[in-house]
Parts: sequence; structure tokens; C-alpha cells
Amino acid sequence: MCGIVGYIGHREAYPIVLKGLKRLEYRGYDSAGIALYDGKDLKLSKTKGKVVELEEKLESEISTQGTIGIGHTRWATHGEPNDVNSHPHYSNSGDLVIIHNGIIENYDAIKQELIKRGYTFTSDTDTEVLVNLIEDVKKQDDVKLGKAVQIALNQVVGAYAIAVFDKNKPDEIVVARLGSPLAIGVGEKEFFIASDASPFIEYTTNAIYLEDGEMAVVRISKGIKIRKIQDDSLVDPYIQELQMNLEQIEKGGYDHFMLKEIYEQPDAIKDTFRGRMLVEQGIIRMAGVDDHFEKFLQAPRIIIVACGTSWHAGLVAEYIFEEFTRIPVEVEYASEFRYRNPIIHKGDVVIAISQSGETADTMAAIKLAKGQGAFVFGVCNVVGSSISRETHAGAYTHAGPEIGVASTKAFTTQITVLTLMALKISKAKGILSKTALHRYLQEMELIPAKVEEALKSNEHIKAVAEEYKNASNFLYLGRGYNFPVALEGALKLKEISYIHAEGYPAAEMKHGPIALIDEQMPVAVIATRKGHYEKVVSNIQEIKSRKGKIIGIVTQGDTEVRGLADYVIEVPETLEALTPLLTTIPLQLLSYHIAVMLGKNVDQPRNLAKSVTVE
Repeated sequence: MCGIVGYIGHREAYPIVLKGLKRLEYRGYDSAGIALYDGKDLKLSKTKGKVVELEEKLESEISTQGTIGIGHTRWATHGEPNDVNSHPHYSNSGDLVIIHNGIIENYDAIKQELIKRGYTFTSDTDTEVLVNLIEDVKKQDDVKLGKAVQIALNQVVGAYAIAVFDKNKPDEIVVARLGSPLAIGVGEKEFFIASDASPFIEYTTNAIYLEDGEMAVVRISKGIKIRKIQDDSLVDPYIQELQMNLEQIEKGGYDHFMLKEIYEQPDAIKDTFRGRMLVEQGIIRMAGVDDHFEKFLQAPRIIIVACGTSWHAGLVAEYIFEEFTRIPVEVEYASEFRYRNPIIHKGDVVIAISQSGETADTMAAIKLAKGQGAFVFGVCNVVGSSISRETHAGAYTHAGPEIGVASTKAFTTQITVLTLMALKISKAKGILSKTALHRYLQEMELIPAKVEEALKSNEHIKAVAEEYKNASNFLYLGRGYNFPVALEGALKLKEISYIHAEGYPAAEMKHGPIALIDEQMPVAVIATRKGHYEKVVSNIQEIKSRKGKIIGIVTQGDTEVRGLADYVIEVPETLEALTPLLTTIPLQLLSYHIAVMLGKNVDQPRNLAKSVTVE
């Protein structure tokens, strides 16, 4: 998932674009570049590596003056990560410069045609093909840049967010999107362009989010004109007021965004249920659910589609919905669901979960489900994101910006939203009594304080991490509600420490994974008193007898597992269905500390992007 930043206005563009690229580093990238226009010349600098390396190179290569600039952090698709393949890219004439997120699938056919017309290419990228296609259209049809971009984009197949600048038209930048997010910050005679709002939040709180299939010509003198790419029809700009603030996207004294976001979970969970959960009245208010309540009550089946950590939250939701609503639930990888010709009925409810609201596979799954008549409900964090606009209804998690690539507070806030939904439906169906609902709501209200209590084990968890930081493999075991937590714990360790780890249902250990157990194998076992405790203790005894190293995640005051495990990490007691909100905390901290001790880039792990916006 690449990052786009642009500025046109009265300020110096370079510091704005550079800072914006640093703000977008969380999206994942392997190279970076900036193009600046000083009123006479178009200057470009780019490099493989990090933005800090670009900064060092750029300031020795070119003048940084100019009030127009575009910048890019690239995630390699076509062409290896190197200086030449990095963005921005010039057209053959040197008049046009482009930055591009996404993939142009038919780039090779277009490239061959352009070569026949005399164009040459220095990179292996599809992006250089696109900028030269735009230039060719501009020449052949004798049209302005905006029209040339529109005509060219109607010839390409794929996904994109682009910003194009023509040095012969220094009053404008042309932007467009299809399948990759793009926001325009609106200031006083100045405009900001970015993949999300974080690069310009300190300059303006007003933003326009382009919809799929839209383009905009952004002019200092005339403002913004938005059109549909396909049919050239005008679109009225809708300016939103941003909900985030600058403090939310800074580290706030923490060493890493991931650690900050782990510690933000008590407030994030509280913000997610604030205003929705009226404990004393026994009421759950969720507008997205209330407005379509009959669809949930009458649903013969719920299908949950998601990827990565959101998929694990969906697995927890499967347990919750089936227990409390008695509606059958299927949890699907969005990437598989979209390609396997799934059976979808008109009465089905499809719940799509995504932190960013931009995940390409989840978006495609939503469109497929809608096309077959299902009611689609979105659960996401980013206000105004593509999924929030594409679904019939939805609920925001209110987790605040999540900058670390490895999701933490997204997981717990998604579970919070999904739990509230299940409890609300259960009450309406008469499955959960008023007394039982009140008990759950009271306990939900206590969860933020209990997460804070779980976080107090941080120093102890750091000692556990020191003991096992050099392990080559890890196993994570859980049962019932905590089986998905085992999967999530293993994913966190893999993502940021690059240690191989697998999560399993504890009872499945005997069906294969037990062969891996020896004195070199750490096994993290979630063994809270609620949920098949005796069975899990038996599994621990089996591991112990084979000399496995046991890290037990236990309920406060536990003595039985303490007598078997090499280390125990305590979490407060809660109702069984709510235990994932607590048991995931020590596993997040464990993976974090191991990764830090191994010297890994915790916030930007290799090969990973915050949101996968292309296939």
C-alpha cells in the first residue's frame, strides 16, 4: 500500500510533502521520491529505501524551493525496488510527472503500442507507461491535461490513485482514484492531496474524499472540479470535517506507535461503546443496526468477510453471534470469498470488517455480495473510507488512527462493536433475558479498567520476552472464544519479529502439532478459568510431559496452571464471551517486546503494508 502526498498553494511545498511522506510511512513502502516545481523548472529526486534517506539525498541534489510538489512512498509491484523504479515518473517530454498507487493490469499491451509510436521507457513500472499514455492522448487529441487523464484512464484496466502535474500548467494538479484511496485537503487558496488525511491534518480539517471512478482538477485560482471518469459528468464536492487531530497521529512519548496503540486500548474500547451502551436502562443504541433491524432479526445466515486481524475478530464474532443470536455464521477470507462463486441468498446479512475501510479484497467481496442481493453491513475505523460508503449500513469502531502496521486496538474495538450487535439482536429475539443482558453490559463497562489492569504486567511480559526472544518457532493454543486469540497472537509475532508461529485449537494439538514439541518450543496457552479450563490444563500437561516450554495466560489468582507453566501472565476475570478482550493484551505485548529485543522495525515490518489496497 503506497502513499501519495501533494501540495499546491502559497506555502513552500517541500516541508509539507516531506512531513506527509513520513506520516504515511506506516502504510509500508520500499522507496520514496519527491517532485517540486519552483515556477521555472520541475525537479525530481527519488531513492530506494526510507524517507530519511530520500531527505539526505534530495537536499544535496536539488533545490527544495517551490510552492507545488508531489511525493510518493512506493510498494514495489511491477519492477524491483530501486532508484529507477521509484516514483515520481516523468513522461518522455519531461513535461508531465506522475505518482501512482495501484496496478495497471494491461500496462504491457499499452507499453508495446507506445513503443511503436516512438516512446522509450527507463523503468520497469506500469506507472511510467501510464504517464506516457496520458502524454500521448494529450498530443494526439490536443486536449488539456484533465481531459487527457480522463481519456487515458478509460483505456486502462486496474486500480489506481494518481496525481499528475504538467509544468506547462503550473496552476493545477489532476488527481483520480479507482480502488485506492485519495483525499483532498481544502485550505484557504491552498490544497493538499494525500492517501489519507494524516499528512495535512495540521493545516486544515476540511477534506474531500474522492469516490471510486472520480477525478478532480485542483486549481489554486478556480478551486476543485470533480468529474466521473467514465462519463465526464460533474460531481458536487462534499467537504467533510475531519475527526482526528494532530496529537492522535504522534507517538506521544512512546518508543513506537504499536506500543502507544496497545496502551490506547482502554480508551479506544470506551470510545467504541460510549453513547451506544446505556447500562442501567439495558439499552444498546446503534443507528446502523437500528435502521435495518428487521434484516438482522430475519437473517437465515450471517457471513463475515475480512482479512488478517479483522478475520480473527470475525472468528470471535462467530462464537458470539451463534451463542447469543442462534443465527448460523460463516467467516470467510475476503480474498477467497470473492473468487469461489459463493452461494449468497437475498436474506443473508454480510458483515465486512476492515480497520482501514480500504482493503481491496474486502471491497470486492462487498460488491459481490451486494450484486447477489445480500444486505451488507460494514465495521471499520476510518470515517469516510470506501467500505463505509459502499456498504448499506455500518458501525465505526472509534479506535482513532492506528499507525502501527500490526493491528492492536483495531482487534479489540472490532470485537467490542460486534459484541454489542450480538447482544442487541439477542435481546430482541428473546434469547438473552433482561437480567443477563444487564450483567453483560455491566461487565462490558468494566472491560477498559480490566485492560488497564492487564497492561500492568508489561514488565513481567518483557522478562518473558527476554527468555524466548531467540526461539525459532512458537505455538499458540486456545479453545472456544480464545482459539481466534491464539491465531491473532501467532500473527502478531510473525508480523513484527519474523519468528515462525502458529495458532491452533488446543484440542487439535494431538492431531499433528504435538510432534513439534520439545525443549526448544515455547507454547503460549490461553488458559482462563472460563471456557474448558480442565481440558486446557490437560493439554498443558501433555506439553509439559514432552518438555515444551509453557507460557500460560491465566485468570488472576490461578494456581493450577502456575504449577505447570514455566511462566504465567495474569489477566482479570470476566465473562467467557468477553475474555478475548483481555487475553489478547499480553500476547500483543509479548510480540512487541520480542521484536524490539531483536532490533526489528516494529511499526513498519518488512514486506507488510497497513492496508492491502491492491490484489
